[in-house]
Amino acid sequence: VQLQASGGGVVQAGGSLRLSCAASGRTFSSTGMGWFRRAPGKEREFVARIRWSTGYTSYADSVKGRFTISRDSAGNTMYLQMDSLKPEDTGVYYCAAGFYRSISAEVPYWGQGTLVTVSS
Repeated sequence: VQLQASGGGVVQAGGSLRLSCAASGRTFSSTGMGWFRRAPGKEREFVARIRWSTGYTSYADSVKGRFTISRDSAGNTMYLQMDSLKPEDTGVYYCAAGFYRSISAEVPYWGQGTLVTVSS
């Protein structure tokens, strides 16, 4: 299984970025895919997830209303649209797959991180 994340970068506060994660090697139709992030000096935390088969989504309270997770059902690509970015959104964002609960320790598949930097 390979998860290829892309789309990170530097943006000013209030700006937007779109992250992508392309999965290969297997499908995750019965489980979820999502994003976690690690801010400098902090533990990795859940950001958002989507159930591949139903499109059901859930978000961390800190990003609710600003971030939108979606999937390309025709392929195996997941997206995270991040709007109204804040400096506290800065961190390395990790694509994750194959999990049922939004708990970092229970994620079996990780992509490489992509760095998001939000300047004030």
